[in-house]
Amino acid sequence: MEFNELAAKRYSCKKYSSRGIEEDVMEKILEAGRLAPTAKNLQEQHVYVLRSAEALAKVDETTPCRYGAPVVLAVAYDKDNVYTYPDGKRKSGVEDAAIVATHLMLGAADAGVDSCWVNCFHPDKLHQLLGLPDNEELLMLLDLGYAAEGAGPLPNHESRKPLSETVTYM
Repeated sequence: MEFNELAAKRYSCKKYSSRGIEEDVMEKILEAGRLAPTAKNLQEQHVYVLRSAEALAKVDETTPCRYGAPVVLAVAYDKDNVYTYPDGKRKSGVEDAAIVATHLMLGAADAGVDSCWVNCFHPDKLHQLLGLPDNEELLMLLDLGYAAEGAGPLPNHESRKPLSETVTYM
């Protein structure tokens, strides 16, 4: 599929079937994340594949936004292994983890797997429930699965501002 076609087709799925994701498909999605660029190629991301009933119950304690997805990817980064910008005001962890998460999301779409980027959750609580290392910051969750019958994009999915409102040439 052509990239812009893939990007336009992908939507935030909010209703999943119980069908699991095949191992080879999951590996393809995870590989897409592994190939994502990071500042200075530090690769500080850590992706947790949450698919056991116990792990998904912990996710459900921290968000109403799993929507029945059989797999949730929790994307974190190592706070001690990030690039610091020359002015010292910013570090690359959040942006690098977001790039990885975007690659995972688009890799899922390319593999025919639906997804929903979840930022409506309690990261500190989930961090504690999962027993993640202290040096890791949990950035976001990515629901993964196959859409249930009747699922589809929200009515405003195709609504986009024109480039003239979001881009400035200088």
